[in-house]
Amino acid sequence: MNSEAKVEGTPLIKPSSTDHPLYDSVVDACRTVFDPEIPVNIFDLGLIYTIEIDPENAVSVTMTLTAPGCPVAGEMPGWVADAVEPLAGVKQVDVQMTFDPPWGMEMMSDEARLELGFM
Repeated sequence: MNSEAKVEGTPLIKPSSTDHPLYDSVVDACRTVFDPEIPVNIFDLGLIYTIEIDPENAVSVTMTLTAPGCPVAGEMPGWVADAVEPLAGVKQVDVQMTFDPPWGMEMMSDEARLELGFM
């Protein structure tokens, strides 16, 4: 078995630090960032895959885009970092982009589906 093979039962998207005291604030900050082509914030669109916060309050965000050729692909990670970094208590922010797994409409929240007329 090669080292890149996925371990059976391992989630494709790493879980977030939902029990960290800063988690809700980081989510709220992510909700202030919008895909310019879709009138829904990137968190509810399902573009934020993982928010990890370590014991020193360094935040690591793993995100994707609706499509790899998105015109703001180079800018959006900076928008996320700019939204999260000013939060009280945040030591630093690192935003990583991934396309594995690829984004799909099933990743949207019910609020996003309603806003876009899919419900």
